[in-house]
Amino acid sequence: MGRPAYVAQPGPSLAPRVIAVEGRGRAFEMPLKAGASLLQGAHDGFAREGFASGVLNIGALALGPFAYVMPALSKDGKNAAFYSDTFRPAGVTRFERGALTFGARDGAHFFHCHAIWREADGKRSGGHVLPEESFLAEDAVVQAFGIDGAAFEGAADPETNFKLFGPVAAAPHGAQTDRRAFAVRLRPNQCFHAALEQLTRDKGLRNARIFGGVGSTIGAAFEDGHEVPNFATEIFISDGRIVGDAAGTHTAEIDVGVVDYTGALAEGRLKRGANTILMTFELIVAES
Repeated sequence: MGRPAYVAQPGPSLAPRVIAVEGRGRAFEMPLKAGASLLQGAHDGFAREGFASGVLNIGALALGPFAYVMPALSKDGKNAAFYSDTFRPAGVTRFERGALTFGARDGAHFFHCHAIWREADGKRSGGHVLPEESFLAEDAVVQAFGIDGAAFEGAADPETNFKLFGPVAAAPHGAQTDRRAFAVRLRPNQCFHAALEQLTRDKGLRNARIFGGVGSTIGAAFEDGHEVPNFATEIFISDGRIVGDAAGTHTAEIDVGVVDYTGALAEGRLKRGANTILMTFELIVAES
């Protein structure tokens, strides 16, 4: 059985389908100190540079204690898909790659992070990192992009019946910036590539870079032909760009890591025009 083309959500379809708030931003390297929570480390790292919100692209990172959940099927029909029980692997878990969106929820700092890692017992896994229970076991450096004049904020989403990060306008903090940047959220059941390509055209960007990128698609189809057939996923963008040509055509190139509700992992470049948003996707699109 192939991947479904559409997954019904419990609430009404809302507009706009692509939510984008313009600000200005800058890429930088963020040091993280052992002993702090990943949440506090991200907050402090952005604050040092004058940002209240932004995204991380994570490479090597050691966490312990550490807790996560995986995608799961809905048990009560209140959501199109849900989360597993919480996993708390013993020892130090070593991340291979991932992405994190940092912002606020319920008046406090919060993040949304998906990643792939290897646990102390050698198990390779992935999923959704729990901010309150994940601590830095070693010093690390991650790639960050801060945004000023826009931010990610958690709010109830009637369409999916989840509390989700979305972009909002925010008072500028006066951080040092070097380019136009858009905090973006994509709503369900639309083509991932087409939504980003249209956004780039609409905002007058010839070429754009994707920073961060956390969300879900209905399974996944890759350029090399392999697929993730199970519809419930957690995905992060490891590298992404949107390239324009002289004719005004834009092409999104998106490399991702995926875990589905069975725990199966996949990585690679998504096939253009063959991947549809499941719940949400938040990211930053910036001029390049």
